[in-house]
Amino acid sequence: MLTAKKKQPVIEKYKVHEKDTGSPEVQIAVLSAKIDALAKHLKKNHKDNHSRRGLLKMVADRRALLAYLQKKDEKRYNTLVKKLELKKAKKK
Repeated sequence: MLTAKKKQPVIEKYKVHEKDTGSPEVQIAVLSAKIDALAKHLKKNHKDNHSRRGLLKMVADRRALLAYLQKKDEKRYNTLVKKLELKKAKKK
């Protein structure tokens, strides 16, 4: 589980402006941190199917946010993908 104490550095790193907590960049970064933590949990507890379902939901949410950001602003999308090391950004 991602506590508020662990979430704050992620928000600080990816925020767009001073009071930012809800921009797509921050939401994607927080979801990525949660996904990493849950993936680590599932490696130890491979029979935990309830958590696996939650993980799949988070991955789908992150994917939707990434698609939104890519559609809205390609430059911000490419920068975020490189920072998070999610996948290779498409070059145009």
